[in-house]
Amino acid sequence: MRVMLAEDSTLLREGLVRLLAEEGHRVEAAVGDGDALIAAVAAGPPDVVVVDVRMPPSHTDEGLRAALEIRRRWPGVGVLVLSQYVEKRYAAELITADTAGVGYLLKDRVAQVDEFLDALERVGAGGAAFDPEVVRRLLAAHGAQGDPLARLTPRERDVLDTMAQGHTNASIAAHLHISQSAVEKHVNAIFDKLDLSHATGYSRRVLAVLRYLGS
Repeated sequence: MRVMLAEDSTLLREGLVRLLAEEGHRVEAAVGDGDALIAAVAAGPPDVVVVDVRMPPSHTDEGLRAALEIRRRWPGVGVLVLSQYVEKRYAAELITADTAGVGYLLKDRVAQVDEFLDALERVGAGGAAFDPEVVRRLLAAHGAQGDPLARLTPRERDVLDTMAQGHTNASIAAHLHISQSAVEKHVNAIFDKLDLSHATGYSRRVLAVLRYLGS
């Protein structure tokens, strides 16, 4: 897979370059700010970009704004965002625009190499990968507003939490140690309670739920 990195920490950037190369991926650019990333993508779009949220010059949201621009200008390029924190507003904007080929992980997850590589592969394949903590924060923020999520049972919230991370029904069943038919039952109940029962298909299902979360 062809990958480009944007990370201002030289140590982390070089570590990711080495890790990805060892896993057989081709790192076509490794830069330290959002502008350099956009320039590299414009010169030859990769399969996936991995981008830090806070980068020079202001160390606020340059990386995330670059990710959003890449999504707008090159929708076929997967975007995996890394962040030290859950940036709720931008996270919701990124993942509710279109969940095809999008991921958002906290940096702590990079240390769990298998999870990071699994997320990268899913994003590169056009799927979604969201950090469980990001999803929990978005769910909590939305639930605090007194919305229909309050009608979900604890198990249905577990299923929705895992589903919003980009997992398939089979993967949700494995994570929660329940049968796939039970997952399907919970998913149908979730859509009924959130008035999303007409959403069909895996990608449309996740997109509908995340759009709801970001509404």
